[in-house]
Amino acid sequence: MIQADYVVVGAGSAGCALARRLAESGASVVLLEAGGSDTARGLKNLIEIPGAVAALLSTPQLKKRVDWGYKSVPQTNALNRVIPMTRGKVVGGSSSVNGMLFVRGNRQNFDDWAADGCPGWSYDDVLPFFKKMEDWEDGASAARGSGGPIKVRRHTGMTEAAKSYLKAAVDRLGVPFLEDYNGGEQEGIGLVQLSADRGVRYSAARGYLRTDPPDNLVVLTHSRATKIVLDGSRATGVEIIAADGTVETIHAGREVIVSAGTFDSPKLLMLSGIGPADHLKDHGITAVADLPVGENLQDHLFVPISFRMDSAVRRPTPLYFLRGLAKARFRRSGWAAGAQFETLGFVRTSHSGAAPNLQLHGLYWIYPFPNQDGDKAVRPPTTKPGICVLPTLIYPESRGTVRLAGSDPTLAPLIDPAYLSAEQDTEVLLEGIAMVRELMVGVGDSQGEIVPGPDYFDPDALRKLLPNIVHSVYHPVGTCRMGSDGRAVVDPDLKVRGIEGLRVADASIMPTVTGGNTNAPSIMIGERCADLILNKDQV
Repeated sequence: MIQADYVVVGAGSAGCALARRLAESGASVVLLEAGGSDTARGLKNLIEIPGAVAALLSTPQLKKRVDWGYKSVPQTNALNRVIPMTRGKVVGGSSSVNGMLFVRGNRQNFDDWAADGCPGWSYDDVLPFFKKMEDWEDGASAARGSGGPIKVRRHTGMTEAAKSYLKAAVDRLGVPFLEDYNGGEQEGIGLVQLSADRGVRYSAARGYLRTDPPDNLVVLTHSRATKIVLDGSRATGVEIIAADGTVETIHAGREVIVSAGTFDSPKLLMLSGIGPADHLKDHGITAVADLPVGENLQDHLFVPISFRMDSAVRRPTPLYFLRGLAKARFRRSGWAAGAQFETLGFVRTSHSGAAPNLQLHGLYWIYPFPNQDGDKAVRPPTTKPGICVLPTLIYPESRGTVRLAGSDPTLAPLIDPAYLSAEQDTEVLLEGIAMVRELMVGVGDSQGEIVPGPDYFDPDALRKLLPNIVHSVYHPVGTCRMGSDGRAVVDPDLKVRGIEGLRVADASIMPTVTGGNTNAPSIMIGERCADLILNKDQV
């Protein structure tokens, strides 16, 4: 029998941080990961080298090793497309396979959480945990942290194309150049910040699990959680299918914390009888706690707009790519040792509220067109250099669901982001495309827009095309909503309502999605949960 004070389900962004901090207190911790090791043979370098992520996720044979292969249900408002929902299947979770963009979100996001029934989650409340997790290149300040487990660095080695784009964005959009979009005001445009340093990805696994790992923290890979073991209304452990195929129970002396992510955390709760009673009944599961688990799904969407520019330099050809990876591997230098995104902007459309509502990702490759829904390798429309600017909807009005496909724990969940179900989401993206097109006229050595291209300059043609070219940014949140009312699955201490000894700590608890890439907030949630457990419950 395996027993620990705390059992954490999911070695992703939040789970790694949470497990490490609990172990540092002296408590025994078992961290369960359904996927494999991020340092496995044939994967380590591809995960570790920042620029290798494109090959990792665009090559089907490799992607199967690091991604769960989840897809959405047909999207009614997106031509019934079945859209990939990429999620990391290794230790480190999605922090091991993401683009490494380090974005806290807007101050207003967290103040809104606090105002909407989540005391203790305002920006001032969460700032210490953002600072605790990071090792910022400029050192410690009132806004930034130093010496934390996740190294954060600005992008270096900008292409001339990116420089000309950046200058045009400042001049034409009337926004400031940002030295640090995580340190003060977010509105403006600046260089990307990465969770990487000297050609090495700093995933949650690297940052929290590999540096002086404590003996009282045990990580079990290939261990799929099938249900939370309950004694009445108290969680006492987790049933798993172990690496050898046997069914075991991992006992928790104090608490079980579910950090399996926005798709798998609600799935595990529902398999355990915690969720919408009617839905559970449909699958022969008796409800122990009738809660709105799986509701409130939100995700960011972007649209790729690509322009031919020789000054972008990078050529999306196999030989160019392999040479870049080799240089990064052996010299820790070159384009593949850093970001593929060069700039990030946060600007307003006519639909913005208190915070900028459009994020502009600047990429030094031309993006595949029209989408990447299939299971085959995708190629861009040209092998010549160019840049892609991706206007990104960061505050969607659309809300979706995660549901069980059945009572078999090996079945993938039914994921319905309900993309573009709210009309405003379409309008924001169309306005963002128009903004980028106007911005890029005559910039640098631009030879014009490649995709969507001149065939879609007509507004009606573009509106018709949009459902076929929107992409998930892989930032799903919200399915185990935090709050103080009937919409909530967990309370502001992340405790599951009606169940003792059980919490959820990952992106699924976000009441609303943050304004920007969600990895940093997810790690912060793990840090915050550890503090709630160690410094609040045990006073």
